[in-house]
Amino acid sequence: MSSIFNPKEHQHIRFNPLKGEWVLVSAHRMKRPWKGQVEKPSEEVARHDPKNPLCPGATRPNGKVNPDYTSTFVFDNDFPALLKNTVEPGEPEHPLLKAASAEGTCQVMCFHPWSDITLPLMSLEEIKTVIDKWAELIIDLGSQFRWVQVFENKGAVMGCSNPHPHCQVWASNFMPNEPRVKDQLQREYYIKEKVPMLVEYLKVELEKRERIVVENDKWVALVPWWAAWPYETMLLPKRHVLRLPDLTEDERKALADIMKRLLTKYDNLFETSFPYSMGWHGAPTGDSAKDDNSHWQLHALYLPPLLRSATVKKFMVGYEMLAQPQRDLTAEQAAEKLRNLPDVHYKVQSQENNS
Repeated sequence: MSSIFNPKEHQHIRFNPLKGEWVLVSAHRMKRPWKGQVEKPSEEVARHDPKNPLCPGATRPNGKVNPDYTSTFVFDNDFPALLKNTVEPGEPEHPLLKAASAEGTCQVMCFHPWSDITLPLMSLEEIKTVIDKWAELIIDLGSQFRWVQVFENKGAVMGCSNPHPHCQVWASNFMPNEPRVKDQLQREYYIKEKVPMLVEYLKVELEKRERIVVENDKWVALVPWWAAWPYETMLLPKRHVLRLPDLTEDERKALADIMKRLLTKYDNLFETSFPYSMGWHGAPTGDSAKDDNSHWQLHALYLPPLLRSATVKKFMVGYEMLAQPQRDLTAEQAAEKLRNLPDVHYKVQSQENNS
């Protein structure tokens, strides 16, 4: 083994300052043959299925009928994980048996009336409409709740039960674990360094440029230094922004552009509708909105599971669950692969070649 460190060959650990945890990087493992589970490739989806409860005009399980919507459509989740006006738990029987109030609401947002389309195949105007609706929901729910989580699970491999393009928005009276830790660590960094952590981090990435995937004048999409998932990416604005509704009109248009470009590259990687879980993190809302949240920087995370092909995914099990996250290819290798992919979606290119 060479005595000169090479991150593409030598195992090492990287620190994630947002979560206060380390990630094991084992790039040499990419050479091992795969004999594990192979996922089924995604199947073609009908544009409209009257039995699909997310389609325009369809009847949902609770008997309600969707309107014949032509753009985005938002409704209360028929099977919510959070409800309003619940009974509060009493005093704990023991300090190790604590419980607390959990109130909130869950909504579903359809991106488009067609079931056979995804964000990278939507127009910039349609994606911008999705962004505007996200901002609107954060303002509305954020006036009532401390945390509003916008998230999308895309693909059956990520547990998505319906192929229709949609996301969910859960609002709660408590700070969930992930943003709670981020809030604490960003605050500590801001107090010590007098600059928001992710503002400083983006400055470093723009200087080095080795982990940037796509960029425009307002946004950067990059593979974080501490990424745990194989092709994990982070979206960051180029100025200090606390929450999604704070974005200007130009920033929202630029966000639509960079989302379309990033998600096109994702799909082009293995020429499949790339599965992922994604979500937005910004400063807390509700009663916390009046606090000084200058330590926060708005960002989105894309966490895709695919590793080697459209049918082989990364499993977060065993060591990852019991010790710490582990990845095979380095963040730099992942960024380079994504960066070098075409900007034209493979389905669009195929249609052009056949015309």
